[in-house]
Amino acid sequence: MNYFESIGSYAIMIREVFKKPTKWKIMKTLILKEIDELMFGSLGIIIFVSFFIGGVVAIQTALNLTNPLLPGYLIGFATRQSIILEFAPTFCSIIMAGKVGSYITSSIGTMRVTEQIDALEVMGVNALNYLVFPKIVALMLYPFVIAIAMYVGIFGGWIASVSGGHGTSADFIEGLQLDFIPFHVTYAFIKTLMFAFVLATIPSFHGFYMKGGALEVGKASTTSFVWTSVVIIVLNLVLTQLFLG
Repeated sequence: MNYFESIGSYAIMIREVFKKPTKWKIMKTLILKEIDELMFGSLGIIIFVSFFIGGVVAIQTALNLTNPLLPGYLIGFATRQSIILEFAPTFCSIIMAGKVGSYITSSIGTMRVTEQIDALEVMGVNALNYLVFPKIVALMLYPFVIAIAMYVGIFGGWIASVSGGHGTSADFIEGLQLDFIPFHVTYAFIKTLMFAFVLATIPSFHGFYMKGGALEVGKASTTSFVWTSVVIIVLNLVLTQLFLG
């Protein structure tokens, strides 16, 4: 399947996902299961990474403020801007492409290999709606995860700054409040929702349309991670230029 055929197949998949919906009683159970596995199951790694990324940003900012004339509150300011605008929404999404994306591809790919998808289609079930739609709905809660990442990242920056002797708590908090633009948070959440759709659909595409056996499932997971990451990075550039350029 070449590049243009892949784009066409992806567009067809998105259209089919929303056709012939599964009964709500069944779909509700599937959605709750996906929320548990994709969202709650990812909180641990997101919190861990965000805390230390916030700390690293604060320390690196402090180490670059060698001029004594530069105010100490710049550490808090730089940490807030970096975490909210880039590190929380984009960096965490790349991590999620590895964790959640690989899980989605391997789980759907395994169902394809073991002919469970064929069985669903024989029973008259829209397999794409049954398998992909719950993941899309579950990942629409992704902004809540990123909100936690923002809070934890800034908290990690505060801990690193104060405990490392790089500045006072008052200076850091002053930097957090300095020239705060609420639209930056809105922009981050808009970006996160776009990334969530990518995280749900591209890995599903690679899992659903894969061919072969168990070895190909692993290859499909790797390919889906690469393409999901590439799309997230390109989309990040486009959205940044669109909203902040």
